Amino acid sequence: MTIHSLDLLIASLEKARRESTSPGYAVPNLWRNGATGISVVDPFDYFSETLDAIGNAPPAKLDAGPEESGWSASAIVYNLFVRYDAAFDHNRDGQIGTDALAEGFRETGTLLKAITMLPYIRRMGVNTLYLLPLTSIGSVNRKGSLGSPYAIKNQYRLDETLGEPALDLSLETQLKALVEAAHHLGMRVVFEFVFRTSSIDSDWIEQHPKWFYWIKSSEGLPPYAAPAFEDDKLTRIYEQVDKHDFHELPEPDEAYRNRFVPAPEKLALGEHGYSGATADGEPCVIASAFSDWPPDDRQPPWTDVTYLKLHDSPRFNYIAYNTIRMYDEALERPEFRASALWREITGIIPWYREQFGIDGAMIDMGHALPPELKASIVAEARRAAPEFAFWDENFDPSPKLKEEGFNAVFGSLPFVIHDVLFIKGLLNFLNRNGVAIPFFATGENHNTPRVCHNLAGKEAGRRRALFLFTLGAVLPAMPFIHSGMEICEWQPVNLGLNFTDDDRERFPAESLPLFAPASCDWAESNGLEPLCDDIRKVLAIRSRYFELVRCGDKGSITQPYISETQLLTVMRKSGGRNLVFAGNSNFEEPVTGTMEFGQQEMELEELISGRTLTVTDHKLVIDFAPGQCVLFELPDTTEEQC
Repeated sequence: MTIHSLDLLIASLEKARRESTSPGYAVPNLWRNGATGISVVDPFDYFSETLDAIGNAPPAKLDAGPEESGWSASAIVYNLFVRYDAAFDHNRDGQIGTDALAEGFRETGTLLKAITMLPYIRRMGVNTLYLLPLTSIGSVNRKGSLGSPYAIKNQYRLDETLGEPALDLSLETQLKALVEAAHHLGMRVVFEFVFRTSSIDSDWIEQHPKWFYWIKSSEGLPPYAAPAFEDDKLTRIYEQVDKHDFHELPEPDEAYRNRFVPAPEKLALGEHGYSGATADGEPCVIASAFSDWPPDDRQPPWTDVTYLKLHDSPRFNYIAYNTIRMYDEALERPEFRASALWREITGIIPWYREQFGIDGAMIDMGHALPPELKASIVAEARRAAPEFAFWDENFDPSPKLKEEGFNAVFGSLPFVIHDVLFIKGLLNFLNRNGVAIPFFATGENHNTPRVCHNLAGKEAGRRRALFLFTLGAVLPAMPFIHSGMEICEWQPVNLGLNFTDDDRERFPAESLPLFAPASCDWAESNGLEPLCDDIRKVLAIRSRYFELVRCGDKGSITQPYISETQLLTVMRKSGGRNLVFAGNSNFEEPVTGTMEFGQQEMELEELISGRTLTVTDHKLVIDFAPGQCVLFELPDTTEEQC
């Protein structure tokens, strides 16, 4: 296992040390030894010693996973947004600065700091690192002071803020070192890729203007905005899409469609982006993006990004739901494919795989790409690496996605966590339909509210986080830690899904961590005990029952009877073993519940605490503390009563 780039990083630190003196530099103890609080260190000593410890550790084996399923089936994921999650107030002045400190190190997150976090992440039992986009960010209409990582200016260049000025090394070498270090510690690495949009000032615009949508910009025209549909059209749109009928989908009105023009021959880049002129001299600009589904969504426009024009058809030369997501079937003819753009897109993941040695890809909005393009992306990436993993931002872990070559999906758990009845409904759905590929076992990601968001108290948030993680660990899913969940971080990263108008007033877009300097509360863990030890314990139990847990067969996720509706039970049955989860979804009050069994007397080991649960007269009575979960194995001959 090569660690060549990691060695270069260590040598660069030593060279920088000889050329600089450094004052005190604060780092969170959590990253160092698992404790709360901070330590003031010499940054060169801290980074050098941590990297040396990683390099000198015995190389760990990468988990290959079950032969028939691939390594994703055994993945335990830590989701890292490097610029935010590896950020810290190193000079303790109360803010995250964007300029490097005197010693040459940044306070915003960098690849070097992400490397130093790897031992901390690994100690929790994680074996897969999933990184949000690392690519360069556009500057036109930038959201916040740092911009969105999804406003990609150049697919082959990295965000310059991810490098440490103190290092005399390219960003590419620093990223290679991160992947090498992760592999050395036994962790695979997955990158997220964005293929549906680019920044409004993308480098591709000047090279390939026909890959983009252009609109008239003459004076007197109304402001450009998403198309509006009348009620009867909206009804028809929903009816057709629900029936998967994409023949002659309703189009925006003629005035909206006529706003779009062919790509200009000559372009100019100004303060507000690229502009040009049509063949008859009318001014035009790139059309910015907006939320395209549902068709009456009224989210604010996405002015920092634009849609890539994945089809080249004169009739459909406009942006709407039927040209960029729910593709009208007339677009699906091969002659309308933007072939050069498709070839460019399909070459991106293989380049990253070859350059950096990554193990898999998460495709942002993959469900909204043309199916033929998505198939080409998968096939090309696996041409020389059949074990390369693909994850899809889809919600149903269906056999269809498995047939398309995907190894995991985002899933629906974050959308049901606010109500135990909704969780029970999702589990019933999964039990009836089966789980063909794993989904993310998480209650949050960077686009949803945090698990601890909008709860009555901090302790309730901690209990909910552990409840959901424990539940997810017994499902045919990938345990998934959205960075900060383990310290009960409550501030959302982005206001994407499931947020209220009050949330949008409380968290202005320009202040959100997806767009601006920010840090999790690594020093004090939001005044709570971190969940790291609890996570490690739950994952150890999951490992003992891995073959049972990963089974996604129909009928393998039952919900035994328990006497209180606030309590949730799940029984996993496979291979002659039965594992039972029972938990209290009331995170503020204790609840007592009774389960019934065919066997009259029985003693059961509670796997989390080690205590004994006693069945008497066919009944098991459990006194649950707020949010408490229990796990126990039943003998195969035991039958629960419905």
